[in-house]
Amino acid sequence: MIRIVRFKAMLAAILLIFSAKASAQTETAFARVATHSFQPLNEDGSFTSDRVLKSHGVKSLENDDWKVRLLALRDVLKLLPQDHERVVAGLSHDSQHVRQIVAAALGIARQSNSAKNLHTVLQSDPSALVRSQAAMSLGQMESTESLELLQKALKDDKSRDVQHQCELAIDQIEKHAGATAEQLNAFLNLDESLFEQIHLGQTAPDFALKDTDDQTWQLSKLGKGKWVVLVWIFADWCPVCHGEFSDLIQMQREFEEANAMVATIECHDRFRCRLMVGKETDAKYWFSKGSFRDKYRSKIWWPHLSDLAGKIGAQYGVDPMCFSVHAEYVNRPSTIIIDPQGKVRFAYYGTFWGDRPSMHETLEMIKSESFDFVHPKRLK
Repeated sequence: MIRIVRFKAMLAAILLIFSAKASAQTETAFARVATHSFQPLNEDGSFTSDRVLKSHGVKSLENDDWKVRLLALRDVLKLLPQDHERVVAGLSHDSQHVRQIVAAALGIARQSNSAKNLHTVLQSDPSALVRSQAAMSLGQMESTESLELLQKALKDDKSRDVQHQCELAIDQIEKHAGATAEQLNAFLNLDESLFEQIHLGQTAPDFALKDTDDQTWQLSKLGKGKWVVLVWIFADWCPVCHGEFSDLIQMQREFEEANAMVATIECHDRFRCRLMVGKETDAKYWFSKGSFRDKYRSKIWWPHLSDLAGKIGAQYGVDPMCFSVHAEYVNRPSTIIIDPQGKVRFAYYGTFWGDRPSMHETLEMIKSESFDFVHPKRLK
């Protein structure tokens, strides 16, 4: 009897120590975000602006906002589900950056027991950025109990960005196409020591990513002996990205004649990447009267790859979660060109949502082997 009492006391002490440690880790993760001086957001959080230039985007390639966000998201995910209650409390934090990261973590980790907390966020958070993230996360956790609320927000929310994320979340829930274990594992295993590893003139780091049909695309195998163009796009709501897709569709023969192949890459899980290439719902967009879906299904000739957690983007200097565009954190618009010997010849990192070479300019660089492009509207 005495042994049992002692064992229970010891177990209680261990649990108390574990709880205190988890609490400290949670507070540390929140504090690191809350005290960081991020580039400013506009009134509803839908766009990031350069602090000095007062223009959409982030001029400095040395800015580490993206890294703070990405690693904080990783660290919060590591606290789930064991410290769920304290993590959920972050949805009420004064910092919208903390609220966004917490909402994102709950979706990626599929913490369906927090759906009601996200309902409150979707209904009342003043930031469109945070409301958008709440909608995304409800879709990721396949929260059927949230369908009615998402339908209401789709109709009533004043932000078209939030409306769009509600439309996608509804489709994701109805298709049972929520966040994958692969995405969660990618976040949990992010290694800061592997970030920003490419250098001009040196061999491009090999990588393997899955395309929208769940087939693996590996740089060293499929790009061997060819010029390879890697283009990190934003998301399905990006009119610039759709313009690039339209150009690529028309330029297939030109790229083939130049011994060049293209892979577009998106820092999203499989559902969102499939959406981009017309393999999910036929979403409505404010910038287009027509549909992309049917054209993309039949005419996309290049692989569209899912860069889970932005792992490869971080390695290639693309800065995942760099700045908010249309109330979602996205990577820098970036283009990497690798020559047939596997060397990096061009690595261009944009400073705002419209800053990188067009597909025509990219092809001309390959044909001329002149890589001195600078976008005329680059933030300076």
